[in-house]
Amino acid sequence: MSVFKIKSYAKINLALNVTGKKIKLHKIESIISFIDLHDLIYLQQISTKDHKVSFKGRYSKNINKINTVTSLLKLLDEKNFLHNKKFSIKIVKNIPQEAGMGGGSMNAASLIDFFIDKKILRLKKNELIKLTRKIGSDVILGIKPSNTILSSNGKIKKYDKNINLHTLVVKPVFGCSTKEIYSKVKLFSKSQFDSPKFSMFNAQYLKTLNNDLEKIAFRKHPKLKKIKSFLSTTPNNIFVRMSGSGSSIVAYFHSIKACGNAYRQFKRNFNSHWCIVSKTI
Repeated sequence: MSVFKIKSYAKINLALNVTGKKIKLHKIESIISFIDLHDLIYLQQISTKDHKVSFKGRYSKNINKINTVTSLLKLLDEKNFLHNKKFSIKIVKNIPQEAGMGGGSMNAASLIDFFIDKKILRLKKNELIKLTRKIGSDVILGIKPSNTILSSNGKIKKYDKNINLHTLVVKPVFGCSTKEIYSKVKLFSKSQFDSPKFSMFNAQYLKTLNNDLEKIAFRKHPKLKKIKSFLSTTPNNIFVRMSGSGSSIVAYFHSIKACGNAYRQFKRNFNSHWCIVSKTI
């Protein structure tokens, strides 16, 4: 049977505000984009009793046997949404774990997109939302990945236009626990994105915003603050901001040349940290 190759793109938070707390989760709003850094998913239908899921690549270590992909498949099988079809799924992990780029969640979202595109999975909008929430709160953001504004009321607005930003993504040798970072949130911001519009992706507007989780992550990991301070000195950067709950720090540029220069400058000073030049898709 045919082997399908799927690109599962990294999510980045251009801005993030924590606006309150629900019973279990915090209420957030965010301006989100996707970059061409991606995991590769190889998928093939197989004639076996069970699905086969495996991970390889630089960032495949220590992935739990129960993960976003196995959880998705279990949920789909419970409802027989896959019509008894079984799949071999091999994922090459290029997106670092605990980086605030949603690697695992985007893997699940990419598979949902594939099953929908192939008309294997047929879900109404409310069914899709319920399914993704059972896997992870940000999975829904990766369905048909594009520039997205998540409002504090939970509404999602997507835009097909590319914002054409070049990014230098830095991930130190350590990661940040999303649960731990959010557990330290004590103060909340006023909502800013409840009337979403594409102009919010304007670089000069984005420059005025923040990520509310930065201060918490920086207190826990002072190295992150040092990395951000250094990247902020690189010539022609627009702004520098942590993505999600960390630990990735992203510097944004209008030109690939400026981004490449910043990459070389960073590697001379922080050679032990992973970093990559990328761009929005």
